[in-house]
Amino acid sequence: MKHRIFLWLTAAITAALTGCATQLPMALSDTSAPKADKVTLLMSATIDNRYKASYQPELLVVNVEKGGAKEKADRFNFQPDDKAQRPSEGKNAPNSYLLSYELAPGDYVMPAMLSMARSFPFIGSFQTVLMQDLSFPKAGVYYIGHVQAVVRERKDDEERAGPVIPLIDQAVVGASGGTFDVTISDQWAGDEALFKTAYPSLAKVGIEKKLLAPHDQAKVKSRWEALKQ
Repeated sequence: MKHRIFLWLTAAITAALTGCATQLPMALSDTSAPKADKVTLLMSATIDNRYKASYQPELLVVNVEKGGAKEKADRFNFQPDDKAQRPSEGKNAPNSYLLSYELAPGDYVMPAMLSMARSFPFIGSFQTVLMQDLSFPKAGVYYIGHVQAVVRERKDDEERAGPVIPLIDQAVVGASGGTFDVTISDQWAGDEALFKTAYPSLAKVGIEKKLLAPHDQAKVKSRWEALKQ
């Protein structure tokens, strides 16, 4: 049974990574630098499961798509690498990331982040709905803020933190019974040093600040429901 569940979830994640969108790496690495003709977005993120703290989600992809996307070429799944993940602070500590996305200048939407929690014998998936508009008409490097995504117990008709199926695994890890509280904030005072230490190519690059909009749960839920139709 567990083997079948693992295969099901692996297939679902693979579809998310390759079936509906183009898989892309982080914009920055040990050897790469921001390109002069591209938009490079810097974002830090923390995913914290306070509902089922033994099952801390690990980020798999960040979804970004062009406005009015209609095909795979207009949708991108940015996949964090080992460099993007910050060292864990201990058992049951949340996972934090330094993320970077390279895009052509233009208008985009960041629908969601997909993550997964694993602790034998359970494995479950989470989806943090963001529905953030991104408008960057000119090339450059931009800091767009810190996303704090906290899983707590779900109430009434709140958006679930993840799918219901497979029933047992999703319940145990807190995905089906939890919901995400999302906070967008300006953490550049601390993030600047973290980014420039991790990616020395940023040291002499001008970085503008253009923060994501404050998270409005009611508005996000309405847009998300419309997107799924």
